[in-house]
Amino acid sequence: MNTRTGRLIGVSLGPGDPGLITRAAWDALQCRDAVWTYPARSGKTPSYALAITRRAGLTPPEQHALLLFPMTHDGDKLARAWLKAADTVLPWLQAGQDVLFLVEGDASTYATFGHLARTVRSLDARIATPVIAGVNSFSAACADVGVPLSEQDDTIAIVPAAYGVSAIDRLLPDFDTLVLMKIKPILDELLDWLQQRDLLASSHFIERVGAEDERTLGGQDLLQLRGSTVSYLSLLVVKHPHRIRGERIKGCLKKSSPVPEASHV
Repeated sequence: MNTRTGRLIGVSLGPGDPGLITRAAWDALQCRDAVWTYPARSGKTPSYALAITRRAGLTPPEQHALLLFPMTHDGDKLARAWLKAADTVLPWLQAGQDVLFLVEGDASTYATFGHLARTVRSLDARIATPVIAGVNSFSAACADVGVPLSEQDDTIAIVPAAYGVSAIDRLLPDFDTLVLMKIKPILDELLDWLQQRDLLASSHFIERVGAEDERTLGGQDLLQLRGSTVSYLSLLVVKHPHRIRGERIKGCLKKSSPVPEASHV
């Protein structure tokens, strides 16, 4: 009887350019005994992760499956989707087969893999769920527009824009760089905010970074986006050159700071 379980592996593919697939991810994709799984929002929507592998000249192995994860904030619907996906992959895992879950960007950053991994482990605690790290969208976006994500002691906030402009505005005094994800629903509001805060000149819009139809705009050109519909895979990188910084501690600890004593039980 086979007692070895397979691994559910989160394989990060980078944001879209197959040249950004890491060596570790590429090696994992060469294993033809593993099952490929890949997410999509619906049966009518192609999997962006699978499309990256096709651009890289790869074809799925004999065993592969589309897993549906609807775009919703309804917790019950999401839980049902995660459970259905877990039920799909669990028989392979329990039979000793590795299952690769293909993820665009990085599997640890705003990805579905974490939800799936937790659900699978709740059903069978023996299943290992390692992650192969990848290039995330905002790092690739900054590289493409020639803007450093951070320098020296810069502070960074990575924020889903769904929290709204008022929440984003409250972060502004504390961060040198704001990365605004999933901006599609409130793009016009964000453009108004950038104008009001005099941040247009230091902001960049990147759509479908790494894809063949990638689009970038910056500065006053951002206003061309007003009233338009952009891809879900769009983000804004906002640099805050006017930020007033507080005092910074040099080194790991202030010299005057006492070193905590070890507690004795």
